[in-house]
Parts: sequence; structure tokens; C-alpha cells
Amino acid sequence: MTLTEIYANIRHALDTSPRKGWTAEMHLQIIKYAEALANVSGREFCEGVGINDSYGSEFNKMVRIAPRLRAAGLDPEKI
Repeated sequence: MTLTEIYANIRHALDTSPRKGWTAEMHLQIIKYAEALANVSGREFCEGVGINDSYGSEFNKMVRIAPRLRAAGLDPEKI
């Protein structure tokens, strides 16, 4: 899957999420695609998805925590 496809999938998930669950959905989507996004900066991610650059730090946190969640048994395919 290309980065463009990943960004489109994340954008769709955000657009269809409940308003109060938007940030949580963003976190889940970043964790889901963390391996593919490992070499992407927070700024690039925000530009690719079309969200405010201020979410770049949230992106970086989720990419860093994803390997620990996988090691603990999280299956990203179920997200």
C-alpha cells in the first residue's frame, strides 16, 4: 500500500468518526499504519492526511508507542 493510499484511508476514517472520537480515531489509525509510516515526519503526515500541523507531535507519540503495543499482542489488522 502506498503512502497516498494510507493517507486516504486515514482521512476517510477521520471523516467518518464521531466528532468526539476524532482524536482517538487518529491515534488508532496511526498505530494501525505505524510500520508503513515509520520514516514519515509528523509534518509530512499532517500534510498527507490534510490535518493541522499541530497534530505532528501526536503522530510522533503514536509511532513510538506502536512497537510496544504490538509486542504486547496488539493485532493492527483488527483496528
